[in-house]
Amino acid sequence: MTVSSDPGTDGVITEEAPAKLNLYLHVLGRRPDGYHELDSLVAFADVADTIGVRPADGLSLTIDGPFASSLAAEPASGNLVTRAARLLAESVGRSDPAVAITLTKRLPVASGIGGGSADAAATLRALARLWGLGADHPSLGPLAARLGADIPVCLTGRSAYFGGIGDIVDPAPPLPSCAVVLVNPGIPLSTPAVFKARSGPFSTAARLSGDRAPTDAAGFAGLLASRHNDLTAPALSLVPEIGTVLEALSSAPGCLLARLSGSGATCFALFGDEATARAAAAKIKAAQPDWWVVPGKLSA
Repeated sequence: MTVSSDPGTDGVITEEAPAKLNLYLHVLGRRPDGYHELDSLVAFADVADTIGVRPADGLSLTIDGPFASSLAAEPASGNLVTRAARLLAESVGRSDPAVAITLTKRLPVASGIGGGSADAAATLRALARLWGLGADHPSLGPLAARLGADIPVCLTGRSAYFGGIGDIVDPAPPLPSCAVVLVNPGIPLSTPAVFKARSGPFSTAARLSGDRAPTDAAGFAGLLASRHNDLTAPALSLVPEIGTVLEALSSAPGCLLARLSGSGATCFALFGDEATARAAAAKIKAAQPDWWVVPGKLSA
């Protein structure tokens, strides 16, 4: 694996790998195999890694961007991006992917916003374009499920519900325009460790289908407030700094809802407009310069 600041872009097909936000996340139970059944409404922010692919003599992976160093010690064979490339090539009868892949890593690693999963999903989409497979090629969905629980929903890149262990993806109703601020305290958090630390009763599914569709950010935040993220307490027990992040977001002027995403440690807050979100992000960053703080908006 190469870490580089200038990979070049000639002839490259690119796909964005946006941050995945669990607007709510309910843990419904635990299966005999140890995996947990989930119910979650997922949306994507316009904050993203980028995957670039181009034909080459063999498979290679180059990583650049602000979080490239977080992956520098990882062997290329273990990265979800190269695993996705090899699996897709095998499924369509290619003996070797024969592509040079560039990953521009802007999202923090092990942070609850699906960075690695989004990267793998973007790799599948980019290679499907490069090889002329089409976005609806029958290999893509099953391969996404084989690669990881978050990858099927990341493959769609659109707001959706997911259930099961992440392998059941259903369309979500149109979401209103919302601005968002993402904050990570700079502490990686293992998803298996968070699930292991979870205790107490399980929740029930809470999809919005029985509610009137929200028409603005405030109404949407009100609906989400009656849901929750069941992984917040165990994540807090492992990384208490998450509480400080949630407090900073909740106290920001204009914050409509502050919540942990996934297993953390990234948290997000919803705002009614981008100017208010940018002002909140600037204030938090000034107070906590070592945190990763990024304003944006939810994708359509």
